[in-house]
Amino acid sequence: MLEIINLTCTRGDRTLFTHLAFTVSPGSLLHIRGDNGSGKTTLLRTLCGLFLQDTGEVRWGGKNIRKLQETYRKELLYLGHHNAIKDDLTGLENLHISAQLSGEPASEKNCWQALEKIGLRGYEDLPTKVLSQGQKRRVALSRLFLSKAKLWILDEPFTALDVAAVDLLQSIISKHIENDGIVLLTTHQEVALTSGHSQQLHLGA
Repeated sequence: MLEIINLTCTRGDRTLFTHLAFTVSPGSLLHIRGDNGSGKTTLLRTLCGLFLQDTGEVRWGGKNIRKLQETYRKELLYLGHHNAIKDDLTGLENLHISAQLSGEPASEKNCWQALEKIGLRGYEDLPTKVLSQGQKRRVALSRLFLSKAKLWILDEPFTALDVAAVDLLQSIISKHIENDGIVLLTTHQEVALTSGHSQQLHLGA
């Protein structure tokens, strides 16, 4: 379970949100909404431990993530709105390195399979600098197929994807939730996944 307790974050002299509190249980999706500048990315980075809040706590399994440190990071997969891939490396190389850095080394076979599943068959061994923006996004998203993390934090994951890729990503996220995973995401796109019974948090409301 992810618990956010009385969280306050500022950037410069601007308070983005104050005394924010919510809980996300296993098997749940939280859609974080808000206008540009409302603090969505800052909140996600705070939940990842990449940004230090002014007040409050982030707890995982009842414990402060600052105390859990590496234990928490192993339970977390974070994909920012930037792809975080190296243009001179192939999709295969990028995926292999990111898996190692996350503490979940993957075999070359599994990396090939992940890239094929995400729709990059035939592009796996090309430098990512020659790929389209949508294909680069798929390289980043291929990490989802290899991850054993319970908590996925995804910042604008649908950006630059075509309709087929959006549908595929929704099915990947849905399967993770069905397996008692937790997903927090932001998106400006209207997708079926974030409608209906998903939890909603609207910053700046």
